[in-house]
Amino acid sequence: MSNPLYIGGESYCGIIIPALTLEIDKLIRKASGESLPFNLKGYIAGNPMTDKKFDTDGKIKFFHGMGLISDELYELAKVNCRGSYDPPANHQCAKYIESINYCTKDINVFHILEPSCKTLWRNVTEKAEMHRLMLESDGVGVPLHFKCRHDSYQLLYIWTNDETVRKNLGIRQETVGEWRRCNISILYKMDIPSTVEHHRMLRRSGYQALIYSGDHDSGFSLVGTQAWIRSLNLSINDDWRPWHVDDQVAGYTRSYATNLTYATVKGAGHTAPEYKPKECLAMFARWISTIPL
Repeated sequence: MSNPLYIGGESYCGIIIPALTLEIDKLIRKASGESLPFNLKGYIAGNPMTDKKFDTDGKIKFFHGMGLISDELYELAKVNCRGSYDPPANHQCAKYIESINYCTKDINVFHILEPSCKTLWRNVTEKAEMHRLMLESDGVGVPLHFKCRHDSYQLLYIWTNDETVRKNLGIRQETVGEWRRCNISILYKMDIPSTVEHHRMLRRSGYQALIYSGDHDSGFSLVGTQAWIRSLNLSINDDWRPWHVDDQVAGYTRSYATNLTYATVKGAGHTAPEYKPKECLAMFARWISTIPL
């Protein structure tokens, strides 16, 4: 297959994508001239989970930079934790981490400016009303107003678990159980704690790489992501600058040697395309066409 292959994903795929790409790279090297069924060109990781230390330490710095914790609390935590927050280095460090958690516990970790929703549905009545609106014929086309962005995910559950939908999709009764967006019941062994070294090895192969962050995501913040990228010690080809869509700043970008591009998406959370689809499409289209952002 001669078509170029790019592997991409978001969030937890920050673990899967580099690992998978590296395994394919190893197969290519092992084949040494033999024909393989893929033409690997690069990979994409958005709002990526990468390394617990970088991700956690970056989160604390992000909270401070966004004004969610005071200068004094940040400095006390930094001094007592010696710049490393997970696990806490001592009792004093743990005390200040607890204070930081208290200040941020009601913040939406996916987008710090949006409402914090502890559950997708606040009560059974609300769920029943949503289902009714979806099923009533005169409700088609009526805009649904969600307090929280993640509320809209419930539409997936209603649609995919509807018997009429399943019948039209050719799913035989009792062959597939209830559809879940995230099935946490699957047995899964997490044996890759960090993919920083995966990225380092892939840089030696020179594959195109696009790493990007929604700049209001606190879960896997732009601070932590930039920190692990810096740890790769790559030369900078094009330093920090804004990139634009429709003559407006859409974020900031920096490109490195060995074909790595980093970008932020202004106003986006976790994950960036959910919040800024137009800007993310422009970013992807330029990158895959090897056009500077």
